Amino acid sequence: MDLKLATAKGPLPVIVRGDQRLRSQARPVSPARIPSLQPLIEDLIATAEARDGVGIAAPQVANGLQLFVVMSQPNRRYPHAPVMPPPAMINPTILAHSEAQSQGWEGCLSVPGLRGLVPRYRTIEVAYLDRWGQPQRHSLEGFLARIFQHEYDHLQGVLFPDRVQASTDLVTEERYWQIVGR
Repeated sequence: MDLKLATAKGPLPVIVRGDQRLRSQARPVSPARIPSLQPLIEDLIATAEARDGVGIAAPQVANGLQLFVVMSQPNRRYPHAPVMPPPAMINPTILAHSEAQSQGWEGCLSVPGLRGLVPRYRTIEVAYLDRWGQPQRHSLEGFLARIFQHEYDHLQGVLFPDRVQASTDLVTEERYWQIVGR
């Protein structure tokens, strides 16, 4: 996977399902490299905002680093999303998770036109380096835990359709809106 840093200002092209780069494991970021990631972090935020995403991982823009942003906010694709500032999460890990899981609908900028009913842990404890390289540790639950797990999967080369339990749990975007309503 290409490890070049983004230099563009603004939204980046998002690679889609079928591109083998989405199936590669992302590489850890060395702490010394974090200052040079600031343009990429800003571009990831701009890309997610421009496409009404609630998170995006570096592999989705063809960058093979362990980096994603979780930026939950209500938008056209997720009208009921809770508001959360967009933290960058570098070299994230899941330290612990609840036994309980819940099913929830997910979409993905790299899997356009589909939504899937995906089981995820309800509560997770996570650790990561923030955009300034400072260690962070948080407990996330509900929708925020779901976003983290979805983006974390991107770093492992996993897409949400891999997680659906039955073929009937994968639907078109149009059918999804018929099911859940606006």
